[in-house]
Amino acid sequence: MKNIAVVAGIITIMGIAGMSFQNKNNFSDFKDNNIEVKELPMVVNSAFKRGEKLSFHLSYGFIDAGIATLAVTDENLEFAKRSTFHVVGLGSSCGISDWFFKVRDRYESYIDEKALVPWMFIRRVDEGGYKFSQDYVFNHYNNKVKTAPDKVFDVTPNIQDMISAFYNARNLDLSQAKVGDTYSVDCFLDEKTFPIKIKFVGRENIKNSLGTFKCLKFRPIVQAGRIFKHEEDLNIWISDDANHIPIKGQADILFGSVKVELTDYAGLANPIAKLK
Repeated sequence: MKNIAVVAGIITIMGIAGMSFQNKNNFSDFKDNNIEVKELPMVVNSAFKRGEKLSFHLSYGFIDAGIATLAVTDENLEFAKRSTFHVVGLGSSCGISDWFFKVRDRYESYIDEKALVPWMFIRRVDEGGYKFSQDYVFNHYNNKVKTAPDKVFDVTPNIQDMISAFYNARNLDLSQAKVGDTYSVDCFLDEKTFPIKIKFVGRENIKNSLGTFKCLKFRPIVQAGRIFKHEEDLNIWISDDANHIPIKGQADILFGSVKVELTDYAGLANPIAKLK
């Protein structure tokens, strides 16, 4: 199972500390003589902080498929003289799934601390013996993304990667959200820009192994017929508090059901909406 991809995909469609940077050669793109520094829109971040760690369990039907973590490390690396949050996502198969389809995935994003846009996205995929790597360098001063020495793409302003989109979206003001409200963000992945759209469905209390939580339910707008039978087959529940962390995700696909549940959390910026 592609567990970290599923976790990150589910989270971003709505959405370990101290590991080293994967490709330091890309720092050359941020030398003062190579980049024109401009102002960027500011986003007030009250949803997360350094030291936060979220752990998830993924199941496919009755099968334990994998585990994943998303962590905001203590690192504060500067890009173009701007501080960043370093987020690391790790995913691995577990149990019987590890015997048949071994997964060891790693995703990283360096997110501007004030603008909450990515400067660098790193993807290391190792799934069932299939391996590939991606390094994306973002330049938000000229709205471009560099994916290779000779490949540069034009992108929309404030473009996100699949990790930064989740952390950026956690700061949306949802206090006045009404059923049917739709939120959208542009994301760059696999050398393409695509819009992520989610619809607010309502409020529910969700119970898992950690207890019962007040949640906001969202339904990503997906295309029926390819992976999903119906447009409403993907749902995400996030905590109804200032953290907006995923509590549960469920995808009913053509060949079964995939569930992601929060199993542990630490270093939250705010009290969590836990009922019991």
